[in-house]
Amino acid sequence: MTRRMRLIVAAVGATGLAALLVAACFGLPGFGGAQHPYGERVVRASLARRTANTIASVNFDQRAFDTLGEMSILFASVLGTVVLLRQTRDEHRAAPEPEQVALPVRRYALLVLPVAVVTGLYVIAHGQLSPGGGFQGGVVVATALHLLYLGADYRALEHVRPVASYETADALAASAYLVLGLAGLLAGTAFLANFLPYGTFNTLSSGGTVPLLNAAIGMEVACAVVVLLARFLDQAVEIEKGGEDT
Repeated sequence: MTRRMRLIVAAVGATGLAALLVAACFGLPGFGGAQHPYGERVVRASLARRTANTIASVNFDQRAFDTLGEMSILFASVLGTVVLLRQTRDEHRAAPEPEQVALPVRRYALLVLPVAVVTGLYVIAHGQLSPGGGFQGGVVVATALHLLYLGADYRALEHVRPVASYETADALAASAYLVLGLAGLLAGTAFLANFLPYGTFNTLSSGGTVPLLNAAIGMEVACAVVVLLARFLDQAVEIEKGGEDT
């Protein structure tokens, strides 16, 4: 296909997309209007299934299949990064040299690290009750671990970040989400249907399968971000090529 033909195809596609977007905008309710049919249905379904956080109900109940796609994108991104940044034949690893860290930075990082980890776990555990959830809490937990790199050195981080273990946990978490979806089929409902008892409203055990799917996402996101940062840090700190840092 020539460059001219590619531009024509792209222009036609962009024009069609723009026309559909404009048509959709004209179909939206008026700004400030009192009619919010989708929002009303979402809140009604969330409360009916004992999920206090409506966003969690949408993500892990009403459209849990869409969340599976989002998780798959992250999983594929990690897999691609691992493949692209793997060590090649003309590269070798050099033992990272510890660097001097300013005392205030060291104290602050080591003090905040456990607080940040606990906060991330809290956000994951309470995802069906309050703002937050597996996606947000997973990122907090993963980045909190790397405060050890800022407050100590790279070797200290390696002790709490065995990459192979996190890669395995990432795959297990993604598999757990799928298994919960298949369990719905075995229970006689639909894939990723909320088939467990809904429990008592506004408690940790409420929401049926919502807290379980949320926990699986939290583990997957945390491990995925750890692996991503590990690969990039390896390139910056350990991997050398031709006697020079890459």
